[in-house]
This record gives sequence, C-alpha cells and structure tokens, in this order.
Amino acid sequence: SSGVSVDSECLNIFQELKLKKKYKYVMFKISDDLSTIVFDKSAETASYDDFVAALPANEPRYAIYDFDYETADGPRNKLVFYSWTPESSKVRSKMLYASSKEALRRELVGIGTEVQATDFSEVSVEVVQDKVSSR
Repeated sequence: SSGVSVDSECLNIFQELKLKKKYKYVMFKISDDLSTIVFDKSAETASYDDFVAALPANEPRYAIYDFDYETADGPRNKLVFYSWTPESSKVRSKMLYASSKEALRRELVGIGTEVQATDFSEVSVEVVQDKVSSR
C-alpha cells in the first residue's frame, strides 16, 4: 500500500450515495500533497454519458456510479466502483493510484462490481452492463 489515507468525508459521501440515494455518482482523487484520498465531485442526477464525460481525460480518479440496468427479471441496480487511470496519465500518478486503491476499496462496503479502465472504451455502457449482469 502507498500510505495514502482516506478522508472521512469520502465515506460520508459514499454512505449518502449508498443509503440515501442522494447522488448518482461520486468521484474521488488523491490530494495535491499526495497524502489523502479526497472527495472530488458528485452529481445528484446524471445519465451514464454525463458520468463518463466527467471523467478527466488525462488524470486518474476513483468513482462510484449507481448503475441501473435491465435483466430478464426486471430492473436492477448496482454500485459500480471505477478505478480510472487513463493511458495519458503521468507514470507516477498511475502507480500511486494503483497502490492506493485498496485503502479506499476496503472502506467502501457494499460495492457490487469493480471496473478498471484506461480509456473510454473500457467504461462504455455495454462493457459495464456485461460486468454487472454476469455477477
């Protein structure tokens, strides 16, 4: 592990998404001093396309999206954790996000599916739908 800690605000915001359905998605980033995972942004209502568009093109992020999908048994929904590390990110940044992810994942109880992505094709609605449906 990288020694990066998780700010308590991240957990509070995650609980509001999970229990109160206050947000459609939340994003977290590593602080500028590289010591803490902090809240970055959220949206109370957002389409999946809006969420994908909010992912930075050149910087890593962690995100949780409240993903709705259809099954033969009717509508379902799952909390999906994203480890977003674009190819164009700085190498040091990629390594720090990769080594810090578990600190955040351990704290976020109730995540159904995890998506690791390095480009936008890996977060397409079809790819994520396949992942959530196969579990």
